[in-house]
Amino acid sequence: MKTMTCRQLGGPCELEHRGESADEVIKAQDRHLREAERAGDTTHQQARDDMKGRWRHPKRSMGWYRDAKATFAALPEA
Repeated sequence: MKTMTCRQLGGPCELEHRGESADEVIKAQDRHLREAERAGDTTHQQARDDMKGRWRHPKRSMGWYRDAKATFAALPEA
């Protein structure tokens, strides 16, 4: 199990997401950003817009995805 923060994934806060894989952590970040948007949290809006763009254009977003996976891989097990 590893941990990445919202900030490490491009967001504005230090909320920790835990997962066995980078994909689990990325999906947790997506849920977090959706919830923040629904709650009217404007500090997360740019990160949410960026995440929406990545889901809509996955080929264009492969650089971000590879970077997130590499960062996750380099983290110590928690």
